[in-house]
Amino acid sequence: MGAATDALSAARAGDIKAVPVRHPGRWVAAFIVVIVLGSVAYSLATTDKYHWDVVGSYFTSDRVINGLYKTLELTAVAMAVGISLGIVLAVMRLSPNPLVSIAAWSYVWLFRGTPVLVQLLFWNFISALYPTIIIGIPFGPVFWQGSANSLITPFVAAVLGLGLNEAAYMAEIVRAGIISVEHGQTEAAQALGMTRLQTMRRIVLPQAMRVIIPPTGNETISMLKTSSLVSVIATAELLYSVQLIYAVNFLQIPLLIVASLWYVIITSILTVGQFYLERRFARGAARQLPPTPLQRVRRYLFPQHVVPPTQQSPQ
Repeated sequence: MGAATDALSAARAGDIKAVPVRHPGRWVAAFIVVIVLGSVAYSLATTDKYHWDVVGSYFTSDRVINGLYKTLELTAVAMAVGISLGIVLAVMRLSPNPLVSIAAWSYVWLFRGTPVLVQLLFWNFISALYPTIIIGIPFGPVFWQGSANSLITPFVAAVLGLGLNEAAYMAEIVRAGIISVEHGQTEAAQALGMTRLQTMRRIVLPQAMRVIIPPTGNETISMLKTSSLVSVIATAELLYSVQLIYAVNFLQIPLLIVASLWYVIITSILTVGQFYLERRFARGAARQLPPTPLQRVRRYLFPQHVVPPTQQSPQ
């Protein structure tokens, strides 16, 4: 009786014809995308006013490459200042001492409340307020003093303007990462006799990195592009170097394309680095790591050779 029932069920299942679901909207959307991309590509290839020969001749010129190096240097130094000071400010914001917490909150409030361009100009003209910079004890001995004009160069003003502004945003990012860690972790560390600093360095921050890394990567990419603002204080980064060139030959559009292409290239490299950094810190917290770009291409081209997710090992 059971065998007959199974045979009947198999026969009925064989009569079922599977019909794939139609998705006409997807094909329409794909067709529109192809038309738009084709129109853009045709315009770029046939419009002579882009002057692609000029773009190619200036793309690796010495002045542009030197400006690119200055942009990368400015981005790295400003982010180092912002991340370091941001961690300190985040810890201060979470301090049980109200005076320390209010001081950190006031810093974040002030630097987030004023435009970064205004801060760049302020640091560039700081000598109008303080012609001489003095380091010492208030109403006491002076350890060192120097001229503000010689000390605060345009590059130093750019680092101060970008780095101190970035620290306010990084403080909130780090604070969000710290408070995302379960409070029981801190209590367990304190029960083991760890100090507050040891708990923060060994227990809280390593776990908070999963929350801190993604917005920090976005801030780094944003800093790369925000560094173009320092052209207003005559710092020879990428955009200012391009501006100096087209001020002579009046080929604004081709030179701006050169700068844009370099920004896109560096941003793409930073995006890939951010992906692998996020993937590394996700180990141990996610059951399955997101596939790498190479794995995605392999899955698309050779779907029959894809290893099931349960058999993949973290890379």
